[in-house]
Parts: sequence; C-alpha cells; structure tokens
Amino acid sequence: MMLPGLEPAELPADAVEVGRILDAWGIKGWFKIQPYSASPEALFSSKRWFLQPSERAGKGSFAGTVRLSIKEAKDHADSVVANAHEIPDRTAAEQLKGARIFVSRSSFPTPEEGEYYWVDLIGLTVVNREGVTLGEVKDLLSTGPQTTLVLSFEEAGKVQERMIPFVDAYVDSVDLPGRRINVDWQPDY
Repeated sequence: MMLPGLEPAELPADAVEVGRILDAWGIKGWFKIQPYSASPEALFSSKRWFLQPSERAGKGSFAGTVRLSIKEAKDHADSVVANAHEIPDRTAAEQLKGARIFVSRSSFPTPEEGEYYWVDLIGLTVVNREGVTLGEVKDLLSTGPQTTLVLSFEEAGKVQERMIPFVDAYVDSVDLPGRRINVDWQPDY
C-alpha cells in the first residue's frame, strides 16, 4: 500500500542512512526521528529525504523507496522532529513508523577543517609513517572523549581487527581524495 502523496523514488547512488522514524509526534503530521549521529546536521541541511520501510514493515506501511519534501526539521529533547509536505496529519505520520531515512551525501553540510563525517572514513586505507599498511577502516567507535578507528586486516590467512584512536597524537593526516589515513602507529601496538 502506498500512502497518498508519497511517490516512488530512486535512492541516490550516494545515499547514506542517517536515522529512523520512531513515531508520529503531535496531531499535525510531525514525526519523531532517532538520528544515527549525535550531530544530525545532514537531517537539518537536506530538504529531500528518502525513506525505505522498516525491515519489519507491517500492514498499512509503504513499499520501496519514497521521497519526502521536508518543511522543517528541528532538535527536540534527545531526538529530532520533522514534518513534510506529503504528511498532512497524525494518521499519515503513524504510517511512517520504523522507516529508514536516507539523505544524499552531496547535501551534507561541508565539515570544518580537520573534521570528517564517519561515512567518509569507512573504506580508507590506514598506513603508518614507515609505509606499512595497517588495514582498512571498517567502522568507528565513539568511546566518550574520543573516536576510535576500527581497522580490518588479514594476517596468516585470517581477518583481524586493529583499533587506533582517531586523535591528533596518532593521526598525521587524512587524504579523502587519496582514500588514505596516515598514522603514527605500529602493527604490534
């Protein structure tokens, strides 16, 4: 079933999943979102969101990918609330519950000098000062005061993990176009 006003859309090639719709919020078509980032600027900067149904989509939900034209998105307590031109009331907003939200990477705000979006670091090769490849970034962990790179590498035919704090003391440079991070780190740390 397709909600009235929602039209099928093609997911952009550079789409990044940035959050999930938790539930309807209020009576005027607003909905509450759980952002995947503590700094959900991508939700605020993009006026076009792409939704896909929850993996557990039930009766009354929508199918495939649809595009929402966002009127407004704002912080609210520990989440974000938004409304869209296509969602006129609470009943329509309830139909979005669980939907996965994607935003085109090209619509993200430009980060400040020395700041990076995690999605841009995934897949980068990490090399130390001696030119030894330490692995590829497969994930990042927020460990409170710092972020940690989680690398994947192969040793003796087995896939291993290595963690490196993503702080100035260990990270010499990040070359996004070159898909490389240079670090002061040894393989046996």
